[in-house]
This record gives sequence, structure tokens and C-alpha cells, in this order.
Amino acid sequence: MPLIMIIYYVISAFLVCMLVWNFIREKKNVNDMFLYLLVLIPLVLRILRIK
Repeated sequence: MPLIMIIYYVISAFLVCMLVWNFIREKKNVNDMFLYLLVLIPLVLRILRIK
């Protein structure tokens, strides 16, 4: 696997971790929780290599 692709997956995994952390911390606004999940879906699919 090329170095660029590895860096890409590391960045994606970092973003997923940050979004999950913010999702867990968010307790007041359900709309923000939904937006976190909406952004999280393509990143998780990309990490799992599902198109």
C-alpha cells in the first residue's frame, strides 16, 4: 500500500475518533448529534473500504 494511502487512512481514522468523541460529549442538541453521524458515515465506509 502506498504511503499516501496509509496517511489518508490515518487521517480518516483520526477524524472518526474526533467525531465519535464529540458525539459522545453532545447531550443537549439532537440535531448536532445527527449531523455528527451524517459526517461519520462516509468516513467509516472509507476506512472499511466499502464503496
